[in-house]
Amino acid sequence: MMRDDDILIMSQLKRGKVKALAGLVEKYKKQAYFLALGMLGNSDDAYDISQEAFLRVYSSAKTFDETQKFFPWFYSIVANLCRNLLRKRQVNAARSVDMADVEYLLTDSTTPESTLVEKEEKESLFRAMRKLNFADKEIINLNHFRMMSYDEIATLLDIPKGTVMSRLYYARKRLAKLMEEG
Repeated sequence: MMRDDDILIMSQLKRGKVKALAGLVEKYKKQAYFLALGMLGNSDDAYDISQEAFLRVYSSAKTFDETQKFFPWFYSIVANLCRNLLRKRQVNAARSVDMADVEYLLTDSTTPESTLVEKEEKESLFRAMRKLNFADKEIINLNHFRMMSYDEIATLLDIPKGTVMSRLYYARKRLAKLMEEG
């Protein structure tokens, strides 16, 4: 049975080869950052969480189950760190989204007016996203901003596909209501 590169790197980490971590950092640093940014809405916090996640990978390498895939395990570390930070700082209502960090979400506009309208819509979206609970933010972030399919989300969160669909449906409804309220 062929093992993927992530499993080989984790095996090296278990044997104390610290330099092996660099391969995981290089491969997943952007994903970790943007996952955290989508959940936290703040670039400094997202950077800190992504760094902390790699430290946790290193310190927990011995507990990693090599029969499992790396990314879902790593994602759970990032998500738990985000959840803990949100709980600790209660940033749901207090922090703002750094719009410069989410420019990749903006589409090309042809006129200054459409650019302004689009920017206002995005700001409204992120204000509403901050008001959502963690589970709703997480499912919307994974599907809409990380472009993950229902099947990928189900695997990542270890829940049935139907649950993903249901959670996403109700999260979208709550988001739409918050956006209407302004």
